[in-house]
Amino acid sequence: MKRNEVSRQGKTIGVMGIPWDENSSYLRGAAKGPDCIRKALHSGSANYFAENGIDISKDSMLQDLGNMRLSSGEEVVSEIENAIQPLLAKGTRVISLGGDHAVTFPILRAYNRYYPDLNLLHIDAHPDLYNEYDGNLLSNACPMARIMEHKLAKRLVQIGIRTLTRHQRQQAERFGVEIIEMRKWRKYSSLMFDGPMYLSVDMDALDPAFAPGVSHFEPGGFSTRELLSIIQNIQAPLVGADIVEFNPSRDSSGMTAMTAAKILKEIAAQMLGQLQHQ
Repeated sequence: MKRNEVSRQGKTIGVMGIPWDENSSYLRGAAKGPDCIRKALHSGSANYFAENGIDISKDSMLQDLGNMRLSSGEEVVSEIENAIQPLLAKGTRVISLGGDHAVTFPILRAYNRYYPDLNLLHIDAHPDLYNEYDGNLLSNACPMARIMEHKLAKRLVQIGIRTLTRHQRQQAERFGVEIIEMRKWRKYSSLMFDGPMYLSVDMDALDPAFAPGVSHFEPGGFSTRELLSIIQNIQAPLVGADIVEFNPSRDSSGMTAMTAAKILKEIAAQMLGQLQHQ
């Protein structure tokens, strides 16, 4: 089988929880995110219909695969990669629930075997391009640097960014990262992609007014409506996604959990819609 043949096989979407936050640079707590997102999704507070009319609870192509069983330390990188890889081998499109943003690097290590020409759309307040953070190469401040070093994405587009340091600007130039800073954002600015796309959504891309349950409060972000519109207007084949950095310990009202569940529902519906029209 050729490396990219698998992307045309299978019509299954798997939701996988990755409860790992050992590399959080500020606060722990995101490891509890997957279960809290599921609890919100199934709470009865809202129904299962996405805005495009798809009932995600009735579609057999969407499966909840539970949470990964992980150890600790650097071994977890291989454990995540090895858990995602057999799903991709069957043609499954994976939506991962983090966990902190460190999970995206091992996920894309698995994806690279089957999608060597992957586009990465990264929605975040932070570019996560540090070469290292406090001596940690696997920090949640570094995954995009690791991804680009290892050539796991042919193109990285970042939107929502509003915390660029001098070092990270240099890193972006080094790796050819396309950044649309939040201060320059205009609706659907330059979001055209050629080929398969992976979507990584950090919950702190949203303004804290819409998502207070995150470790890093960074005012001036997207509204929930803006973020949903970006997801709903993705035209490229969406072959995988993650939702990361939801920290339930800072979500006293449960609002961020419901917002993350809504984002999950809309990503799943976007994928299902694409598969139904293949």
